[in-house]
Amino acid sequence: MESTTQRTLAVMVHPWREDALYSALVFIQQVTTQEAMCVVAPEQWERVSSRLPELVEEGALRVREHLDDTVELVVVFGGDGTILRAAEWAHEAEVPLLGVNLGHVGFLAELERSDLPSLTTRVLERSYAVEERLTLWVTVSDDQGHTLWESFAINEVSLEKAARERMLEVLVSVDDRPISRWGCDGVLVSTPTGSTAYAFSAGGPVMWPDVEAIELVPLSAHALFARPMVLSPGSHVAVALQGDNLSGGVVWCDGRRTVDVTPGTLVTVRRGYHPLRLARLTEQPFTTRLVKKFDLSVEGWRG
Repeated sequence: MESTTQRTLAVMVHPWREDALYSALVFIQQVTTQEAMCVVAPEQWERVSSRLPELVEEGALRVREHLDDTVELVVVFGGDGTILRAAEWAHEAEVPLLGVNLGHVGFLAELERSDLPSLTTRVLERSYAVEERLTLWVTVSDDQGHTLWESFAINEVSLEKAARERMLEVLVSVDDRPISRWGCDGVLVSTPTGSTAYAFSAGGPVMWPDVEAIELVPLSAHALFARPMVLSPGSHVAVALQGDNLSGGVVWCDGRRTVDVTPGTLVTVRRGYHPLRLARLTEQPFTTRLVKKFDLSVEGWRG
């Protein structure tokens, strides 16, 4: 039985990057010497445990399929994709995530590679604050109102066409009021967190992460009115797949979880039940993060 006083930390690692694995192994070795226990997800157990057999034998390193409130923090070694993967593991238990960016842009990550030497101390001293971000919940139902599929999303929910040569025909409603019918490549519903991801590439506005709002972005809509819209956080968006498009569409959540849909299907998106909780070590303004991550020029071409 685990000690009630022992601290438990979870670790998630990029699935194939060796530098991420090395950094995670060093972190696990360091914190377990300070009487903390580390847990990893089942799909990563063999890769991590085979490198630290002595910690497995001591019970300081264990596998955990589901997290609960006995876990104080998930430390993630990778990029935003790895953090989204960790969110699937930690989301329902609302365990905060602390990301170490070993990938590319890394908007969700708090630390960069150069910050690794201070990571263990900051975690052991609980030298971090936790911020909460709005999430989404999507329900896919048939024309009789029966629920076919549900999921949460950290960044976005997208309905996209399944076949390249066919457009989707959709009727989009907000708060049970039809707003427009589009022939399009798809429809995207994003959180403020996701506004710098797929929604940004699709032409949506960047929203500061503490904004309470939901973003609606048509994807290549053949229509006179097809602009991105920022909605109330309490709004719900319903996208009804219309017409006789036999190829149907595909619903994606964060580009990770997916389900096929056919005409007559209704995709409803609303605010999620559980927030995303991110650990922050500094009070770095989002403006600074935005300029740094996108390498924005603040000088101007005229100097």
